[in-house]
Amino acid sequence: MEELLREAVGEGLYQIVLSNPKDKEKMSKVKIRPVMLKNKLLYQETTYIGTQVFHDNFDKEALIIRIMTHLSDDFRQCEIEALNVKATILVSKKGKMTINKKTVTGEQKEIDFSHNRAKTYILEEGKPVPFLVDLGVQTSEGKIVKSRYDKFKQINRFLEFIEDILPTLPKEKTIKVIDFGCGKSYLTFAIYYYLNILQGFDAEIIGLDLKRDVIFRCKELASKYGYENLKFMQGDIGTFEGAEAVDMVVTLHACDTATDYAIKKAIGWNAKVILSVPCCQHEVNRQIACEELVPALKYGLIKEKLSALITDAVRANILEECGYDVQILEFIDMEHTPKNILIRAVKKQEKTGKRKETNVNEMTKLLNVETTLQKLMK
Repeated sequence: MEELLREAVGEGLYQIVLSNPKDKEKMSKVKIRPVMLKNKLLYQETTYIGTQVFHDNFDKEALIIRIMTHLSDDFRQCEIEALNVKATILVSKKGKMTINKKTVTGEQKEIDFSHNRAKTYILEEGKPVPFLVDLGVQTSEGKIVKSRYDKFKQINRFLEFIEDILPTLPKEKTIKVIDFGCGKSYLTFAIYYYLNILQGFDAEIIGLDLKRDVIFRCKELASKYGYENLKFMQGDIGTFEGAEAVDMVVTLHACDTATDYAIKKAIGWNAKVILSVPCCQHEVNRQIACEELVPALKYGLIKEKLSALITDAVRANILEECGYDVQILEFIDMEHTPKNILIRAVKKQEKTGKRKETNVNEMTKLLNVETTLQKLMK
């Protein structure tokens, strides 16, 4: 591995990405690229920890040691892209490394050595994407409409959450995805475009919503773009029976207990990935009663926020009990919307046969609440 790193790390390096972390709470991803500081070639490491991003610069020797340590202690996958070589390093659970390396020939792209370059989005500024144009996010030239820039960032942020879990999705078969409560379907179209067109997956996606006019418009757009494997259906989450097996379930801003029904469906399908941004959580707020918490609960706004957080904590713990690795992530900045928590659950590959205990029922008993998801799971 050290020989490969010495070959790749230099003026011809595009980037190195370390992913598939051993401990997601410690760090989720590391990206490395060359930068020129005071006429000296260094390598900028960008580390993602939860919702925070940290930057450090290293010289070549220090970077090589850093990457080797990361692969020994922190990550199971490393993607290397340089002018003349591309390589993937995979680390097994027992620590065995597998290196897949190939020589690059043909046209070479320019390397950006700037220190403070503009953020690169998955869906790029200046490159028109048909559904973003029709939904009013981009102009026909690919420029972002100023009033829709927050929506553009939100879409890209969501795709970054999917980018992190791509290794868990099978490429050898068709992926089934359902978006419950798809609404105007900005993200539904984005998921289809990202998986099928940018990443080369064979993905079939269903968008489900109660509003007939919204579904009709989405069907028109999907037909216009030739997205044959993107379907839209009118219906309710709780009674949906349009699929027998699903790989990914998405539920964004499904109101109140609709999120619980979506999660229960996903668990029943043994879905590999669940992405949920809950909304309008009133159920616990109506029930919560705890003498020790009266000093906090007597304030309506605090009671409302605490109830919403408890609701999401119950959902996350139940998913853990059902064999999922769960992260609570910040979707977008609080200044854009109060609905900023995303629950990302990825099904564990190993089967222990023993159900994880989280004591979540003891917590809700103390608070005198019982959520819809708890009832559905009985």
